[in-house]
Amino acid sequence: MNFLLPFSWSLRRLTLLFPLLPLALQAQNPGRVTGSLLDQSTTQGIPFANVVLLSRQDSSFVAGAQTTETGAFAIERVAPGSYLLRASVLGYRPLRKTIAVTGAAPEVRLGELQLHAVATQLAGVVVQGERAAVVDNLDKKVINVEKDLSSVGGTAVNVLQNVPSVSVDQNGTVSMRGSTNITVLIDGKPSGATNGGTGTRLEQIPASAIEKVEVVTNPSARYDAAGAGGVINIILKKQKKDGWNGQATANIGSQDKYNPSLSLNRRTGKLNVFGSYDLRDDRYRNINNSHQTTVLEQKTLTIDQRGLGQRHNRNHSGRVGLDYTLSPEQNLSITVEPNQTRNNNVGNQLATLRAGSTAPSQQENRLYVTEKVNTLDISSDYRRTWAAHKGRELTTSLGYSTVGADVNVGQQLTTETATQPEWQQDLRIRLHAYYGQLDYTHPLDSLSRLDLGLKGQWQQNNGADDYLMLYHPEQPTRVADRSFTYDFTEYLQAGYATYQTQRGPWSYQGGLRAEYTHTYGQVVGGQGAFDLRYFNLFPSATVARTLPHDQKLQLSYARRLNRPNFMQLLAFPLYQDPRYYRLGDPALRPEYINSFELGHQATVGSASLSSTLFYRQTNNSIQRIREVDTVATRKNGAGGVVTAELNRNIGQSTSYGVEVSLNQALAKWWRVAASGSLFRNQITAATGTETSRRNLTGTARLQNTFNPTSKLDLQLTGTYRAAVITPQGRLAPQGGIDVALRQRLFNDRGALTLRVSDVLNNQRQRIEAYGPGFAASYYNKYETRVGYLGFSWYFGSNKPPKKIESQPQAGGGGFGG
Repeated sequence: MNFLLPFSWSLRRLTLLFPLLPLALQAQNPGRVTGSLLDQSTTQGIPFANVVLLSRQDSSFVAGAQTTETGAFAIERVAPGSYLLRASVLGYRPLRKTIAVTGAAPEVRLGELQLHAVATQLAGVVVQGERAAVVDNLDKKVINVEKDLSSVGGTAVNVLQNVPSVSVDQNGTVSMRGSTNITVLIDGKPSGATNGGTGTRLEQIPASAIEKVEVVTNPSARYDAAGAGGVINIILKKQKKDGWNGQATANIGSQDKYNPSLSLNRRTGKLNVFGSYDLRDDRYRNINNSHQTTVLEQKTLTIDQRGLGQRHNRNHSGRVGLDYTLSPEQNLSITVEPNQTRNNNVGNQLATLRAGSTAPSQQENRLYVTEKVNTLDISSDYRRTWAAHKGRELTTSLGYSTVGADVNVGQQLTTETATQPEWQQDLRIRLHAYYGQLDYTHPLDSLSRLDLGLKGQWQQNNGADDYLMLYHPEQPTRVADRSFTYDFTEYLQAGYATYQTQRGPWSYQGGLRAEYTHTYGQVVGGQGAFDLRYFNLFPSATVARTLPHDQKLQLSYARRLNRPNFMQLLAFPLYQDPRYYRLGDPALRPEYINSFELGHQATVGSASLSSTLFYRQTNNSIQRIREVDTVATRKNGAGGVVTAELNRNIGQSTSYGVEVSLNQALAKWWRVAASGSLFRNQITAATGTETSRRNLTGTARLQNTFNPTSKLDLQLTGTYRAAVITPQGRLAPQGGIDVALRQRLFNDRGALTLRVSDVLNNQRQRIEAYGPGFAASYYNKYETRVGYLGFSWYFGSNKPPKKIESQPQAGGGGFGG
């Protein structure tokens, strides 16, 4: 082994020399270029922008950097010479600047550089700098809601319908790349808006209160690990201009839909006080049909149902708060958000039942659902920066949420011979949740930084589910063996660390998140107490490379999970009608996800193009399963077949495909934003007698924005979602077209808006389902073609978003240019 000694000695010498290499390189190239990029209209830093140095002789790439979250950048080890600095990011006009690095002045400090949104010169008008409607970065997509006319008069659901990577069905269920398991944050804080969660829901958040939406498809360790499909962060408006500012809006929709809102703020000195109120009072109609065939004890049972329904939704949303500047480096915010929802759904169904060769019988069902939900969210935020150490930041957040819900489901059956007693199921929820979070950012040098954070979250949910028979309506009888009380508690502890650095055109980020979860609960007097404790590590990594000609390549990996919520774990039935109910499973366990993305981004002239290859593997996959409840069916007799919807951990599912997004100006008055995805889903079979299921599916979205005059904006948006498989069936494809316009009035003090959703009225839901012994098809047509007319008035320095502004030049505007 003596021959290894020289090699070992040489290796030690090299190891001692490695730390000196950067110093040697820096000594050879001592030049340095620093600065920061700001949004011209907001003066806020622009994160993740590409800044490159090109040789003035042959335009070859010399060095590059990417801006931090505050917009700062630094290009190190630049040799003396003359260069062209180019800064670019999607949604903004590229900036070019000639600089020189010399031996006498090796450090070039550019200070604050302002970027303008893509601007176009028209005859008689000039496009002013503005935020783009959609900014599509490799790590996240941002939609600026004030630029999205297709959500006027709507809610967060309407906003998300126009976000790339996101799909929303008629029921308001949000999915990302085929997965409905997503995490929804409001201003970066936990929210009950996630599907199946409790608290403020997406349909309770008015579009008028939203400033922008961030969609992170492959989050780093800094984010909560929950959410297989990714993270949606809804950022609410918070005006900070001096003096009094505000906006009042009134929207009227066809067939009894009303939405007035008011937002105000006053900033004086160190104090900024803000508040808003939004009322929604809407009525919607729907048609539903279903056909189900079941084989039980060698007898074929068939049910055909046709129904009409109407729902009346009323929602009051409020928000008050203050920002106080404690010192130039410290800021404190407090926000209180109450919300009240009252929904009433009524419907009538006619069911035809057949059992074998016997004559068919008919039932008429009168259904109703009343929902009363009150929520209150209170949060406080503290931010500390250090002027002497730029980029160093400490933030803390504390919050409390409470939810009180009372949901009553009732039905009365009338057969050909008798009217059966009316029944009700009364579900009551009382939830209290607390959370605290601390995040710290520490720059190690101008190109590297370390992020650390801690989080704690606790929620307790107690409630009851009473099954009532109305033999005498004034004195309901509680059915003891079908009534339950429950308690549910979940506690979460988490910590993370991420490190990011930049070396020339390369950027690196790596992180690790640790989470401990303790979930326990029971159905009192029922079955299935559970006590789950699990600790997991969630690594993430990103490597990015800046390429010549305004291009960027990025590869990322993240591990995530999806925890079952209380409705999925608690084992008591929730009836939709006497023949269908949902049942929780205390044996359900979390699913774990490995997610990979490879993205490319390029800017060519006024066109911005991004493409992403993605792969997602889900282990211990949670899937919804339908089964025939044979015991209840036998008891139901002439009432027909009873089916149950359950959640099960079923093997593995995978999803992989490609996503493309394009933003292009086709003319001086016409801009197109297009996005689409094509991916393959594969799901493990629900039972051992079936093979795994797979299909090729995808989504498409095309938005055309026209500016025919200096005061008029017009948007035409089309969306499409291809067919999607489920463990036991298929969701048929669906799509629609929306049109909207906005006319600014009264010297930009007012704005008139008109929107028509689903112009062709072809959005509908078709579901095919099958399983051992049954097959079914469902059709639902909601009222999706709705016209909205709105008017907004702006107070103070607040004004409607501008596309173009008149200038005293010869010529006229319009399509002719």
